[in-house]
Amino acid sequence: MTERLDVDALIDDPKTRIVVCCGSGGVGKTTTAAALALRAAERGRQTVVLTIDPARRLAQALGLRELGNHPRQVSVAGFEPKGELWAMMLDMRRTFDDMVRTHAGPERAEALLANPFYQTISTSFSGTQEYMAMEKLGQLAATDEWDLIVVDTPPSRSALDFLDAPNRLSSALDGRMIRLLTGPAKAGGWGLRKVVSTGFSIFAKAVSTIIGGQLLADASAFMQAFDSMFGGFRERARKTAELLRSEGTSFLVVAAPEPDALREASYFVERLGGENMPLAGLVANRTHPVLADLSATAALSAAEKLEATAPLATAVLQLHADRVAMADREKRLLARFTRAHPGVPLVEVPALPSDVHDLGGLREIGDRLAT
Repeated sequence: MTERLDVDALIDDPKTRIVVCCGSGGVGKTTTAAALALRAAERGRQTVVLTIDPARRLAQALGLRELGNHPRQVSVAGFEPKGELWAMMLDMRRTFDDMVRTHAGPERAEALLANPFYQTISTSFSGTQEYMAMEKLGQLAATDEWDLIVVDTPPSRSALDFLDAPNRLSSALDGRMIRLLTGPAKAGGWGLRKVVSTGFSIFAKAVSTIIGGQLLADASAFMQAFDSMFGGFRERARKTAELLRSEGTSFLVVAAPEPDALREASYFVERLGGENMPLAGLVANRTHPVLADLSATAALSAAEKLEATAPLATAVLQLHADRVAMADREKRLLARFTRAHPGVPLVEVPALPSDVHDLGGLREIGDRLAT
């Protein structure tokens, strides 16, 4: 029998410092992360939730007009948690800019921020959003202002790109590349063409906005200014990767009870295991449990008998039969997942009748997570 995921035990444990919600797009990661953070705050934790989702739904549900790149405390009428709840939404460009200002010094920072090559890679380079999410997580963890950080990962096809981003980005900006660009006279146009031809998308994207020799000059100036930051860049990436593997971190895989979402969930579970990441369990979101002890066959039989005399009762019985069929299908899909991953704890979260718009809705999701 599959072990049930005990969400309250997870968020109540003072050793739990970071909870990372991952899964494919559209399965409710953002709402799950917010509901967990709200529940943790109401149970006494000093909690911050970091979302990567640019939609305003989370801010509205938390009673805030908007979320920014720095945590804001959730303080609305009637909300009096035992702990505290803070929330923020990642601004990729501002996080990169703040990192440059912090680690490059005033004059060099301004040169970097004004550089056209920097302006391109800070918004367009593949993996930048995921890396900046890692950077922001590292910053939040380093402050010790919160004893629980809940992270909503980027909505990419492979949500665990979040884990790869530091190595990908730092490898792309490695020593070989720096030598090519900080010595353009020696490397010449051939050196740049060689780098482009080897498939560094950083250049392919930059070329679209910076033309010809100007690209080389801007890239060279960028790398010369960035070179002094590079050691710290890689060191922070290494520390954050270690943080994600630490005892105080737990990953929750969120999935809808649908074939594609559960296939993605299986991939995430296997990948987390392969990376020695601490997996807490699977959240099967938006399930449809049966609300009455009546089989689909019996419901349809009764509906047929009542069709002529009780149309409303007939409709209710038919809806119930459809619900039973849906619940049976979801059970089969989840059973297939648990057979493939018998050691993964699981909790089912029944779907709400409407979208979440406020703290009450998030609280209800939290209750269903813990029931």
